[in-house]
Amino acid sequence: MSKICQITGKKAMVGNHVSHSNKKTKRKFNVNLFKKKFFWVEENCWISLKVSAAALRTINKIGLDAAIKKAAVNGYLNA
Repeated sequence: MSKICQITGKKAMVGNHVSHSNKKTKRKFNVNLFKKKFFWVEENCWISLKVSAAALRTINKIGLDAAIKKAAVNGYLNA
């Protein structure tokens, strides 16, 4: 599986590592991902999602069902 959040769609970014001498080399900024199991009350089942730290806060704020519906509308999750 790729390093993409299934709720927010966040993925790795590319940037520069800048040394003290101002020499620039390419580097990758990875997403803070977690593999979490959630109990989906509306469907009465457990689901496993790869979510970022920001997505965990979103799920806590608006709820799992609303977050999944929002991700499906945006095209991040096929549910």
